[in-house]
Amino acid sequence: MTTQIGNDLLLALPEIVLALAALSLLLTGTFFGRAKAGSLLWICVVAIAFAALYIVFTFSTREIAFNGLFVVEPFGNFMKLLVLLGAGLAMVLSYDFMQRERMALFEFPVLLLLATLGMVLMVSSNDLISLYMGLELQSLALYVVAAIRRDSLKSSEAGLKYFVLGALSSGMLLYGASMIYGFAGTTSFNGLGQVFTQMSAMGEMPELGLIVGLVFLLAGLCFKISAVPFHMWTPDVYEGAPTAVTAFFAAAPKVAAFALLMRVLLDPFIGLLVQWQQIIVAVSILSMVLGAFAAIGQANIKRLMAYSSIGHVGYALVGLAAGTEDAAVSVMVYLAIYLVMTLGTFACILTMRRDGRLVEGIDDLRGLFSTQPMLAVALSILMFSLAGIPPLAGFIAKLYVFEAAVRAGLYTLTVIGVLSSAVAAFYYLRIVKLMWFDEAGSPLDKKMPREVGLVIATTSLAMVVLVAIPDPLTSGAAAAAASLFGK
Repeated sequence: MTTQIGNDLLLALPEIVLALAALSLLLTGTFFGRAKAGSLLWICVVAIAFAALYIVFTFSTREIAFNGLFVVEPFGNFMKLLVLLGAGLAMVLSYDFMQRERMALFEFPVLLLLATLGMVLMVSSNDLISLYMGLELQSLALYVVAAIRRDSLKSSEAGLKYFVLGALSSGMLLYGASMIYGFAGTTSFNGLGQVFTQMSAMGEMPELGLIVGLVFLLAGLCFKISAVPFHMWTPDVYEGAPTAVTAFFAAAPKVAAFALLMRVLLDPFIGLLVQWQQIIVAVSILSMVLGAFAAIGQANIKRLMAYSSIGHVGYALVGLAAGTEDAAVSVMVYLAIYLVMTLGTFACILTMRRDGRLVEGIDDLRGLFSTQPMLAVALSILMFSLAGIPPLAGFIAKLYVFEAAVRAGLYTLTVIGVLSSAVAAFYYLRIVKLMWFDEAGSPLDKKMPREVGLVIATTSLAMVVLVAIPDPLTSGAAAAAASLFGK
């Protein structure tokens, strides 16, 4: 018994380190307050780096812990590394923002670390109960972070909208989980997989209550990835939340929620592929179309990125709809590239200052090439990649998911995806046109924090390098997908 507990604790050591770090920093912040807020942020980054390194150098096989509630395997490790990378870089980006915007609250880094803990717990959940616990830990921390600037009406409004709609989605998810438990008799992913396998072997159709439960469960998860029609919170929260918080929202939580969606659909519910595939196809089409057209008229760049993220969720869902191992590989590659593109873009947005004050208008980028050519080049690379224009990594990402959909016979979905991508290219290319060909207005401040400049350089360079050397990413995704399908 003691040996088993010890093994379970070792398997969950990254999560335990994050939890202990968060609790320790909470106590430290209580005594030192604002004076140590910046230092606490860097300690959070160190804790995240330790968790990532531990994952890289230890786990390679599938292990179950805590009576089946927690699973460790290559798929979870791959997605955890993406989550930790996104969270860590978003925290690095937020350091200068905290200092400039007088947001040096010790609670801020602690809440981000708790949200990160919730995300990695979500990725490793192997039961509907642990799924819900991880999801709520992440959500509760993010509700507060969205409204962290109490003196800002927009920030308070963003936090309130996110909280109200998030509570609704959590209720839907919990109701769906209770329906599934009522009709399947178990909340364990392993147990649910066995139930559906037996149904398939005996030629039985799943009961209506089980399908209803699955629909509610998917509704709750689609809210977390901001897929249409559960996207309504995204533009307002992206615009209203502090920019550093928006960068965090756009990266790690989306990847974690997508990992959870993949685990649920491709592991226990793979036996109900015919039922959930229809839902995913519909949500994917709606997300791609709305993301393509709604962003065209936006004047605020954060709001534009919100609709852009909705569209990219739709493209990732194209791969998931196929429900195959190759499709899972394509989705993981897409999410990895999307994470890098998004963080790089928000790093550029964080440099948009005039006379020391943040500006968010797309027109503020007019003539940027004439005043800051290197920043204009980096942002152009990221915009071209987001648009899916070759030979950048964003094109490879879309090619992977569309190819997986074609192999699964989802031709209509693929055609709609390609057409939506062509429409969406307009607003990305518009930003490039403003930077390179329009006359400069009042120039933006040239001073750039070192850590933000490093993130911009690294992410823009990655968009080129990943095309030339994709093997480390694709081979890692292939091994992760194989473990998800029990190989």
